[in-house]
Amino acid sequence: MAHIKSSKDKLLGRVRRISGQLAAIEKAIDGEAGCSAILHQVAGVRGAVNGLMDGLIEDHIREHVARPDLSDEARSSGAEELIEALRFYAK
Repeated sequence: MAHIKSSKDKLLGRVRRISGQLAAIEKAIDGEAGCSAILHQVAGVRGAVNGLMDGLIEDHIREHVARPDLSDEARSSGAEELIEALRFYAK
């Protein structure tokens, strides 16, 4: 997974921001913030997680499915991995 290693800092930064957003939701709930404010924060986390997933899917397709130097077997394996991940994510 060289493509993960090459973007490790960027990915970890996104995950840390999401973690911070989740901590803010916890604090808002603990502090009895308004329902609307908490809903907005949750929507922000959902958007951030979806953005992270989108980027990972794109990288996976580029590296494990669409590369012209891959064998048919490697492409098939990459496609199956992606399908499995999407099925799990969609539940």
